[in-house]
Amino acid sequence: MSIEAINEQLLRAIGVGVALLDAKDLSFRFQNDTFVEWFNPQEDQDTLPKLLPEFDAEALRKELEASKRFTAEVSFRKKRRSMIFAADFTLTSEQEGNFIVLVCQNISRIREMESMIDSYSMMVERNTREIKREKEQVEKLLLNMMPRSVYEEFKTFGVVTPKLYDPVSVLMLDFVGFTEMAASADPSVTVSELNDIYSAFDRIGEQFGCERIKTIGDAYITVAGLPDPTPDHCRAVANTAVRFLRYLERRNQGHPNQWRCRIGIASGPVVGSVVGIQKYVYDIFGPAVNLASRLQECSEAMEITTNAVVKENLNEQFMIEGRGMRKIRGFEDQEIFRIMDSRKGVL
Repeated sequence: MSIEAINEQLLRAIGVGVALLDAKDLSFRFQNDTFVEWFNPQEDQDTLPKLLPEFDAEALRKELEASKRFTAEVSFRKKRRSMIFAADFTLTSEQEGNFIVLVCQNISRIREMESMIDSYSMMVERNTREIKREKEQVEKLLLNMMPRSVYEEFKTFGVVTPKLYDPVSVLMLDFVGFTEMAASADPSVTVSELNDIYSAFDRIGEQFGCERIKTIGDAYITVAGLPDPTPDHCRAVANTAVRFLRYLERRNQGHPNQWRCRIGIASGPVVGSVVGIQKYVYDIFGPAVNLASRLQECSEAMEITTNAVVKENLNEQFMIEGRGMRKIRGFEDQEIFRIMDSRKGVL
């Protein structure tokens, strides 16, 4: 192919920067309009090394000698903007000598798009991590509000079918003098101490297989035998109640605020379900819940009160003292009992 034929082919190139270089000194023999527009070579930039000082001319020569072709990305700063070109060098031999055909494509927009895509990918990845973290926080919150099996049903179907659990044992705890304490003490201190106590109660109940249902101010409700049946549910809540009292007694020895509670324990059927549409809460309903609340009202400070049904299921594992017949609001008159802290047979 003659020089004239090469020139004619180069002149037809549209949207591509094309130059013809002398292979000896890399001086420019031809530049099309697009090349000139992009690089704007000056009179003293008559060779490739002068036009692109950072370009590795020696690597170009070696590669052309080996394979007659060389590709690279060339960065060129025009005014305040940096441009990136994909440069393709091809060595050709003609009668007039050896020449290098340089074909350039402006890939600045492509690199900008790639950079935008990378930034977007990083943003998506960051948002995905945040969503995952928020999802874990929501899951943790819901697991604090309901048993795991109930949560799995709620997550899968969006609703929870009310279920009857029979029998279970319910523990109802209420603090003595909480209203006066809350009114006279620093609210932040009261809430902080209440949070510490409830956290300790959760750990104790978990040891004996109890599921905390909810807290209402100074009232704490936990149950054994739900959602999975537990044959020794009476023993589980009794051990939990005794440990609650032990914990408070130890805590009161080193704290100015004296936390004293009343506890009621009852066994029987309950219905468990999620209630609410926008503010979900898992709750239990039934005779055992109501009776535990009434028995808690019959307790003195730092006492555990129960009825004959629970007493019969505890056998001789605890010291139990009869308190006589008592009129229970909403229930028939029945004999109540006090469960005392004895380490005999208590885990």
